[in-house]
Amino acid sequence: MKSRIVLFVAAIVFALQGWSLSAQPNAADAVYVATNAAAGNSVLFFSRSASGALTPAGSFATGGSGTGGGLGNQSGLILSRDGEWLFVVNAGSNEVSVFEVRPDGLKLTDKVASGGKMPVSVTFDRDVLYVLNAGGGAGAEDNITGFSFSGQGKLEPLAGSTRKLSGTNTGPAQVGFNHKGSLLVVTEKNTNKIDTFGVDRDGFATGPIVQPSSGVEPFGFAFGRHDRVFVSEAFGGKPNGSALSSYELERDGELESISPSVGTNQTAACWAVLTQDGRFAYVTDTGSAAVTGYSVDAEGRLALLQADGKSATTGAGPIDTAFSRDDQFLFTLNSGSHTITGFRVGDQGQLSGVSSVGGLPASANGLAAR
Repeated sequence: MKSRIVLFVAAIVFALQGWSLSAQPNAADAVYVATNAAAGNSVLFFSRSASGALTPAGSFATGGSGTGGGLGNQSGLILSRDGEWLFVVNAGSNEVSVFEVRPDGLKLTDKVASGGKMPVSVTFDRDVLYVLNAGGGAGAEDNITGFSFSGQGKLEPLAGSTRKLSGTNTGPAQVGFNHKGSLLVVTEKNTNKIDTFGVDRDGFATGPIVQPSSGVEPFGFAFGRHDRVFVSEAFGGKPNGSALSSYELERDGELESISPSVGTNQTAACWAVLTQDGRFAYVTDTGSAAVTGYSVDAEGRLALLQADGKSATTGAGPIDTAFSRDDQFLFTLNSGSHTITGFRVGDQGQLSGVSSVGGLPASANGLAAR
């Protein structure tokens, strides 16, 4: 009889433990955003439930400072492809910080000078990281600078890797590796140009090749299959006048237009993302508080998912956007309402709202998810 009682009690304890564990948010699924605070930059960590709901789960100081205002950028905070490392710019102190991603949060492993002034965007491929420095003012040099990355979470500057952009005060928005890590792309908002750089096996960039954008004010971009690049165009905030363009990126760095300036019918399209299967692209419309979705065909051609260009309504001033690692959810950082909104992505690219979390600082910048 005693053994039956012991077994019965053990079964109850096991069941309660199982219920308790299942009731906890899955810490392996998370969303990250940087505060970009001038008094001290931090990364905010939100755990994500299976339904897409976000729960604040911690704040982790970068050791550097932000600017306290907008950066006009994309990819100021990124995750490595394996989700094990997080990189974030400290635009106010001209640094980049590295975090190890852990189930319960983040651990700061390094902080280095960015190789220029006002870093706004980073990109990472295997063991090489490049930083885009926006210059921080008229006459200051806009550049990209490379770093080697160790498995222990340390960055080492690649001596002689700094490369200038097309000029000064170009308003650079994003730097990004192609999927092979053999090319880099940089968008310049002020000049309506797109720069490409070749990257050798040691991580050193050559170039740039400077090319005109299809539309006005190229901003954020995302890479698709076959080295296709999808670039948002803000058109200076012209009402209902922004667009998304697609290009073929050739092996020599030349850009070949596929779909030039396909309009969003919304205002100030700035941040761009693409599903892993390459079927759908989305941009955040900062001036319209909306997300515009596009279908992408096998040739990389774009078509609006909705005739009016409004796939979803966000909080005011959506800036950055990010997919969960399985593309099940799309999140937007909304600078005007100081919120993050989450949407479930349907089989045909449709978006349905699932979550919203508030209380973010007005200076928040950069969004990554897993």
